[in-house]
Amino acid sequence: MKYVYPAILYSDDGMIGVTVPDLPGCHTFGDDRADALLMAKDAVEIWLWSAENDKTVIPPASDTLPVSSKEILTFIVADTDEYRKANDTRAVKKTLSIPSWLNHQAETANAPFSQILQQGLKNYLHITD
Repeated sequence: MKYVYPAILYSDDGMIGVTVPDLPGCHTFGDDRADALLMAKDAVEIWLWSAENDKTVIPPASDTLPVSSKEILTFIVADTDEYRKANDTRAVKKTLSIPSWLNHQAETANAPFSQILQQGLKNYLHITD
């Protein structure tokens, strides 16, 4: 899923803080603006990914937020599908059935079953690496 949330950047003791008010507890810091924005993207993706996994209601994003003259309003783009692909790489065991003759030929050829299944699923779902 793709999301866009407004965020507020502010200066804090030589660092740049970022808060995403629509996502409770979603705050982070960076050494400079670029670092803070990268950290904010990561924080938002973690927050949303966790909510998706826990089947928690995800709050709608505000169109805008009020900011003071010392703050900067920006928007954070998050892609939980990409985040999941990059970070949730644990293996999941699946039980499946194939014809005996196909299993015999594959075992004779020392076929890498998991690798073939993964590639076949990626092809079927039109997922590129």
